[in-house]
Amino acid sequence: MPEELIAVLDFGGQYSHLITRRIRECEVYSELLPYNISPRELLKLNAKGLVLSGGPSSVYDENAPQCDPGIFELGVPVLGICYGLQLMVQMLGGHVKATKRREYGKTELQIKDTSDLFKGINDRIISWMSHGDYAEVLPKGFEIMASSQNCPTAAVRDSSRRLFGVQFHPEVAHTENGIQIIRNFVSGISRCSPNWSPRSIIETAVQRIRSEAAGDAVLLAISGGVDSTTTGVLVQKAVGDRLTCVFVNHGLLRKDEDKIVLKALKDLKLNVHYVDASDRFLVRLKGVSDPEEKRKVIGEEFIRVFAEESAKLGTFQCLAQGTLYPDVIESAGTGSPASRIKTHHNVGGIPEWSKFRIIEPLRFLYKDEVRKIAKQLGIPDAIVKTHPFPGPGLAVRIVGEATGEKLRICREASVIVEDVLRHHEMYDSVWQAFATVGDDLAVGVLGDERNLGHMVTVRIVKSLDGMTADWARVPSEVLEEISNRITGEVSGVTWVSYAITSKPPSTIEPC
Repeated sequence: MPEELIAVLDFGGQYSHLITRRIRECEVYSELLPYNISPRELLKLNAKGLVLSGGPSSVYDENAPQCDPGIFELGVPVLGICYGLQLMVQMLGGHVKATKRREYGKTELQIKDTSDLFKGINDRIISWMSHGDYAEVLPKGFEIMASSQNCPTAAVRDSSRRLFGVQFHPEVAHTENGIQIIRNFVSGISRCSPNWSPRSIIETAVQRIRSEAAGDAVLLAISGGVDSTTTGVLVQKAVGDRLTCVFVNHGLLRKDEDKIVLKALKDLKLNVHYVDASDRFLVRLKGVSDPEEKRKVIGEEFIRVFAEESAKLGTFQCLAQGTLYPDVIESAGTGSPASRIKTHHNVGGIPEWSKFRIIEPLRFLYKDEVRKIAKQLGIPDAIVKTHPFPGPGLAVRIVGEATGEKLRICREASVIVEDVLRHHEMYDSVWQAFATVGDDLAVGVLGDERNLGHMVTVRIVKSLDGMTADWARVPSEVLEEISNRITGEVSGVTWVSYAITSKPPSTIEPC
């Protein structure tokens, strides 16, 4: 972690994580932190600026989340976004009330002052609004910087205390010059240095790994995906031949993935030990239908395999993992009003009896940042551009029990989805593309006979970091080709559907 950061206090807004990503795009480190973090902790972290995120509450609600009022006395710049603006106004003596007409979506913003937060920006831009309250009365010392048709206090500031607030969302792509507004706050107002780059991340990560390993041997759970592979290359740079990579075939991999991965890792000259534990995983999963239970069973079995293999290979005190920031947020939350979404096998799935010291060099990174680091490290595009694949594998793409029949259908149908997208040169333009299967059956016609078979759902989404995702608008003729091939080539399938729910409200994986 760099020596300075911009702290984003999370009040449960759907765009909270996006704020941190946008700040990092300005080459400044940012971290999503609990909204009730103490001023003392912020000083320890050397926060050069604070951002108060949006959130679903109204500040006048009885149980509305509030930050420690002491953060406004730290002397560091503060930017309140949407709920964050309203909270700052309310806590400092102003008044917030419901609007007569709510603003949602693209809204024209009239900017009255371009000296700091809006420096270099035209006096009229399109902003993205999503609010039903507004700051009716500003605290003493505040002035209006921008307004919209229905919100006279769309941007405010107290110059003497460097307190700023915007009612719109500069972090979303729909706001014109949004990244420039964030850059003005981060670099111009907070005076942060641009020291968050792939090269600096690599240097910091290697130093930290070396310190955490403390001369001990390291065991790495490697899958061949960009996260664990990047972790492997970083750990190898830090500890050299004290690293042993263990690639476990849990029987839930994509088609021929074990062969493809082993070749790729060999080319990277990583010391890889292959374990075929597919039978024991499938036995453990027998009769398990609950999604959270499946993830925990797989996570625990992973650790057992590593403990057994470490005993065979030598003595290992450390276990390295390719855990990413979205995994941590979804599994454990940030202390925000948002609830846990699902447990990731490499976060909440690690049992208490494990004696390994955990090393997670990517724990504070988003997927796009990892890909940039991977390219800097010379990892080939075949790994860098591969679609994300969950640690629990196909088990989380199968609704209900992961039986052999459903695994076969899921595996073969997913190959077809990827194959068709590659044929139409669409694979690299989407985040993930795969097939899912559950217990639902539907009647079909095979030849001239009635046939009862499984329903397969195709999931293709676009995303920047996996925290939010939108279903891909795939041409109907491409979907038709996918459907025809699945029903024609995968036995036991009669229906194919296409998932058109975005994240939120859904998750990307069905389980």
